[in-house]
Amino acid sequence: MSTESTESTELPPVAPEVLAEAVENLTPRLRKKLDAATEGCAAGATLAADGAVTLRFGEDALVTLRPGPAGTITTAEQATCSCLLAPRCLHRAAALGAAPLAEAPPEPVAAAGSHEPADPAGPGDSAGTTGATGSTGSAGSAGSTEPAAVVEPADRVGPAEPAEPAEPAPALTAAQLRAAGALWQVAAEALGAGVTAGGAVVQAELLRAAHTARLAGLPRAEAAALRVVRGLRAARERRAGQRLGDLTSAFRELLHTAGLLASGSADPALTGTARRAYAPGGSLQVHGLCREPVLSATGYGGVVTHVLGPDGSRYSVSDVRPGGLARARGAGSASVALGGATLDHAGLARGGLRIVGATVSAEGRLGAGRGVRATPLPGIAWTERPAAALFARPAAEAVAELSADPEAAETALLGCDVTVVGAAGEHLLVRETRPDAPLLRLLPAHPHPELAHTQNLRRIAAYPGVRLRVLGRPDLDRTATLRPLAVGPVPGAEYTLRLPEEWLGRADLGYDRLQGMHFPPGAADPVPLPAAEGPDPLADSPLWRVRRLLETGVAGGRRALAEAARGTSSLAAASYGPLRRAGLTAAADLAAALAAEADRRPRDVFGRLADPSPDGYAWAWLAAATHLAAAERSVIAASWAADPSAVMTAAR
Repeated sequence: MSTESTESTELPPVAPEVLAEAVENLTPRLRKKLDAATEGCAAGATLAADGAVTLRFGEDALVTLRPGPAGTITTAEQATCSCLLAPRCLHRAAALGAAPLAEAPPEPVAAAGSHEPADPAGPGDSAGTTGATGSTGSAGSAGSTEPAAVVEPADRVGPAEPAEPAEPAPALTAAQLRAAGALWQVAAEALGAGVTAGGAVVQAELLRAAHTARLAGLPRAEAAALRVVRGLRAARERRAGQRLGDLTSAFRELLHTAGLLASGSADPALTGTARRAYAPGGSLQVHGLCREPVLSATGYGGVVTHVLGPDGSRYSVSDVRPGGLARARGAGSASVALGGATLDHAGLARGGLRIVGATVSAEGRLGAGRGVRATPLPGIAWTERPAAALFARPAAEAVAELSADPEAAETALLGCDVTVVGAAGEHLLVRETRPDAPLLRLLPAHPHPELAHTQNLRRIAAYPGVRLRVLGRPDLDRTATLRPLAVGPVPGAEYTLRLPEEWLGRADLGYDRLQGMHFPPGAADPVPLPAAEGPDPLADSPLWRVRRLLETGVAGGRRALAEAARGTSSLAAASYGPLRRAGLTAAADLAAALAAEADRRPRDVFGRLADPSPDGYAWAWLAAATHLAAAERSVIAASWAADPSAVMTAAR
């Protein structure tokens, strides 16, 4: 007889299409009860000896979830219920709705020159979904089996060479147009409902439309819909770390993608690709820059090592697998699974590789196909080419270039020389070592206390005046903020780091732990501390009024936004007046149009109030959200410049 665990049991992840089908099979009466049935049902889950998870609903209904070898529910037959209405019963749908959504199944590893699997998580991917933070995936059509003719690296330090004109993208198929149109309609209805009314039924409609988009070959649209569903779940459950701004961004991305696709746009960046296409890269010679730990909220952990080619092209070698924090900490010294190389990731970050038969993705990831061969090379210092070019220009110029391409900015690296000013709250304040440079804020690349990022920044903050060479990732959601991955001494500076020779002039902040002996003795020249951290141009900008309006619509739906507009008699003067006085007339006009559309109530031929179509409201919301995102990017880019007056000018 099988025994069951009495401890708290986590439910196995469920494929989105399985949950969508279970909700779709419910009668309208049962759908109204689904949210109440789902709430709290996971607390009574028990784990059987055969690996199945059971949930009891009263005396006569027992739901059994039997995950497959991958630990997920991928077919309807793996979820059963003992009641008479099964499988069209409320108990089964509630159990599936309480389970987390499964990630996309991993692709089998392919030979060199074909498609290799993408890592389930990447740097900065807190949601644990591939391309979730980047939201686009690589260019190309899903399911393609031909390698790309030209491989573009993830980034190039020097100026890019002119590219040959690309062939026009093929037109969208009828199935893709129908899928995009259906997804737009469902997304518009979900936006009108908001978090308060975005329960299990609304989420299931999004999941059904997302599955249809995947079958039609629109993986970017599917990923955007899944991010919205996860955000709705997190908001309704009031999970720790959930931000309404993240859900607002997810809705903007979903509506933007679905709207353009439904209009017939065949841009490959909009369709996306389900698999990361690897193409032959020939022979490569790469040198390590740094490594960073990767930790996903869905249990993945690992490391990504960033490397450079002789021409400044940036590549990466990743090793991300299930294992969570323990694997993220240990992967930094794990062997590099690339062509039989005898290096570990710590050695690659300070060494190099000569690769024969390389396979490279469009994002610059190096693949480990069967024909790849790699031999170790000596490392280069940051002061040598091509790494020196990362630190050769002002940070403001690099950020201004990245702000024009937000997708590239999510994985771009930025280098600069700074002088430590001191700690201010959660930030480490530094100033770039160039005339009239603004204060920059350094934040941990990953805030988990068990990783070394936070401790290392606290150690650095204890040495005001020390000069550092910093390599990190700009945070384009915050003004003048850099998330450092590695630091090193500034060439020629006296009061700078003293690192061991074997570290080759840099310390990986996610793995190496700085100690007192790594800092210079004595004290530096006095550093003038600012009386305050200084104003935040983004927070002080009247754009926050538009942001609050958009987030009100996401939280409470169309009705909440309309009631907020009606509830203030002097709304135009109180909210839109500051926008117009600051020269942000376009933002004021779009916000006013959104409020008017939210409050619009059409009448039928008999003069009775009718429910308005969600299309007009969704387009008005998307227009205001898109303008706000562009204005905020301009403000953030200008905050890196020396002239503070350029901030508001950039937002107009």
